[in-house]
Amino acid sequence: MKRHSELATSIFRRTLIVLAILAAPSVAWSQQYPVKPVRVIVPFAPGGGSDLTARQFSAKLTAALGQQFIVDNRGGAGGLIGMEATAKAVPDGYTIMMMSGSFSATSATHRPAFDPINAIVPVAEFGVTPFVLTVHPSLPPKTTKELIAFARAKPNALTFASSGMGGLTHLSTELLISMAKIKMVHVPYNSTGSAMTDLLSGQVPIIVGSLLPIVPHLQTGRLRALAVTTAQRWYSLPNVPTLGETLPGYEVELWFGTMAPRGTPPAVIERLNAVINKALEEPDMKKNLDGQGMVPTGGAPQKFGERIRRDYQRWVKVVDAAGIKAE
Repeated sequence: MKRHSELATSIFRRTLIVLAILAAPSVAWSQQYPVKPVRVIVPFAPGGGSDLTARQFSAKLTAALGQQFIVDNRGGAGGLIGMEATAKAVPDGYTIMMMSGSFSATSATHRPAFDPINAIVPVAEFGVTPFVLTVHPSLPPKTTKELIAFARAKPNALTFASSGMGGLTHLSTELLISMAKIKMVHVPYNSTGSAMTDLLSGQVPIIVGSLLPIVPHLQTGRLRALAVTTAQRWYSLPNVPTLGETLPGYEVELWFGTMAPRGTPPAVIERLNAVINKALEEPDMKKNLDGQGMVPTGGAPQKFGERIRRDYQRWVKVVDAAGIKAE
C-alpha cells in the first residue's frame, strides 16, 4: 500500500514538472510580447471616430509595450473588409483590430461566410457613447411621444436618414420604429457626415445619429434633440430624456474596443487588456475620450464579449423583422 502511495506521489510530481516545463516558454514569450511592430486594423476610412480612437490607443500601446502599433485603415462594406482581414490574419498577436459597435450590426446584416462573431474575439472595451434621436426644427413634434403620435397619424410621411443600409444608425432607428409601432421611410447615406447635410437643410428631418457631430448643431438651434439612446440620461445632455423613458426597454450604446483573430494566445489578450485598462485610468486619455463624448468602460474580455453577442442577437432580430437586405 505504501509502495502504491509513493508511486502515485512520484507520478504526480513528474506531471507537475512536465507541465511547468511546457508552460515556461509560453509565459516567457508572453512577457516578451511584442518583439516586433503590431498591425492595428481599422475597418473604416481615416478621420472618423473609430480611426481617431484607434490612433489614440495605438499610441498608448506603443508607449507601454515598446513596439510600434501601426494603424492600417481597411475601409469599405460597412467595416466588413477590415473585419475579414482580421478574421483571416495569423493569430499570433501581431494583428489586432480596433472597432465600434458597427461590428455586431454589420455581422447581423451581412452574415458573411467567415462568421465574424466566432472568428474574431474580444480583447478590451474602450468606452461607450450614445446616439441621439434628432430632428430638424421645422418638424412639429418636440418630444419622442409627440413624434410617435405624429408618425402614427401619418404612416410613411416621415423620412429618416442613416449612415448606410444595415448600419448601426439604421438598425437603431428600425428598433425604434418596431417598438413604437410606426412607419417611416429610410433614406440611407454613405456616412453620417453626408447625412448631416440634408438633415440640416430639413430635406430629411430625422436621424438617430452619433453624438459628436450633432452636438454643435444642437447648441446653435439648427437641430433639436428629442432623446438619447442610452439607459441613463447622458452627462453632457442632462435635459434630454432617454428613449427608454418613452419606450421602456429601448437601449443602444455605441461602443469602441479592441479585438483579435480567434486563436490569438490568451496571454497576449490578457496583456493587451491590462495595458488598455491602465490607459483608461490616465487623465489625458479620460480627457480625450470626454472630448469625443465617450465614457471609459474597460473591463475583462469576457464582459466585452457578452456585450458583442447580446448586440448581435438583438440586431439579427431587427434585421429579420424589418426585412433588411445587405447591399
